Amino acid sequence: MLGRLAIMPDLSGALVLPEERTLIVADLHLEKGSAYAARGVFLPPYDSTATLAALAAAILRHDPARVIALGDSFHDRGAEERISADNLASLRLLQKGRDWLWVTGNHDPQISRAMGGDSAAMLSLAGVALRHEPDPDEPDYEIAGHLHPAAKVRMRGRALRRRCFALSERRCIMPAMGAYAGGLNLRDAAFRPLFRHGVTAHMLGDGRLFRIDRRLLLAD
Repeated sequence: MLGRLAIMPDLSGALVLPEERTLIVADLHLEKGSAYAARGVFLPPYDSTATLAALAAAILRHDPARVIALGDSFHDRGAEERISADNLASLRLLQKGRDWLWVTGNHDPQISRAMGGDSAAMLSLAGVALRHEPDPDEPDYEIAGHLHPAAKVRMRGRALRRRCFALSERRCIMPAMGAYAGGLNLRDAAFRPLFRHGVTAHMLGDGRLFRIDRRLLLAD
């Protein structure tokens, strides 16, 4: 729970709000591969297809009435022009019959109506602020993305590093869902002002989520 809001971290990296019939995702970074290719850095141009497939699987599994994407859904302002007709059609199919809200981020400060749905800088749901960049001065409850948290632990004698949810009593920082989105170690200094009184990692594992106490987290 975050305040009055029931939350359920999902193995896909999405956050399920069962009582609200809402699915929240963060940092899809659609068209990151094509953005790098335009700058002469070759990445296979399949990230948007893979990301939308992961999103589709989460939507199929939970059948939300509403989807909220917490910013950096598109890697840059030119992503909307580069996205393929097939991927745009896939996105439109996911939006059909449900409410869809794009929360704007630092990579996508504006999102055109051509991408479907509505957009907003932030919103509040059951007293919980939903925004892209977490605010360390938020006085109440918050769900955000932006930092792409990842947990590193030692299991069965070897180090394992995976994307994770970063959770406390008042805040949830979501993992990036984008196929090419990286991860910032949860021990990084950027997380300290957000989790002054402790944090728990819910690490995306093979077939399940692993709840990891802060004391077990390793630095890179």
